[in-house]
Amino acid sequence: MLNNQLLTRRTTLLGMTSALAIAPAMPAMALTKSEAETLINKLTSDVMATINAGKSKSAMFKDFEKIFARYADVPLIAQKALGTTWRTASPAQRKAYVSAFRGYMARFYGKRFEEFIGSEIKVKKSRKTAGGYLVDTNIKLRGSSAFKAQWHVIDARGKTLMYNLFLEGVSVLSDVRVQIGSMLDKRGGSIDKLTAHLRTAG
Repeated sequence: MLNNQLLTRRTTLLGMTSALAIAPAMPAMALTKSEAETLINKLTSDVMATINAGKSKSAMFKDFEKIFARYADVPLIAQKALGTTWRTASPAQRKAYVSAFRGYMARFYGKRFEEFIGSEIKVKKSRKTAGGYLVDTNIKLRGSSAFKAQWHVIDARGKTLMYNLFLEGVSVLSDVRVQIGSMLDKRGGSIDKLTAHLRTAG
């Protein structure tokens, strides 16, 4: 039975990584096991370095935006989170929304990263899947037992990128979709109003 503190920390990690959490419906291409594991090693190393750097919140948020952009296909994640409204958006609206989405995720979850100071994330193994590789990691939260997280990595248009995260078998895909869907509904389905909100929300 998990204690309340561990549940809270897991919920924070769930949210933090929902910005990276869209699983692709495509076959693996030239991606290798080594490349997938290397990506996750670098991603988790950068995340933990940012958390433990002791920077101001604004500086930390900027670092997380860069991490998301570097290791995940943020435009695709933002598109999937928006759902069918994406189809009716103009190129300019899509560009503005994606930028606002990335910033929102960095701010909203960055505020909760203090719980992860001093934690450890270690790559354990990986296996090939229809969409690339699932890379297993153990996450050891300070003062709590370790738990399993799986990172779904694929070859995305010739780039090795992370698309989804599973915490003990549970995908975080639904979290980001629910968040963005709720915000969009409250604004009458207007992508422009949603974008404006995301620029300051979090």
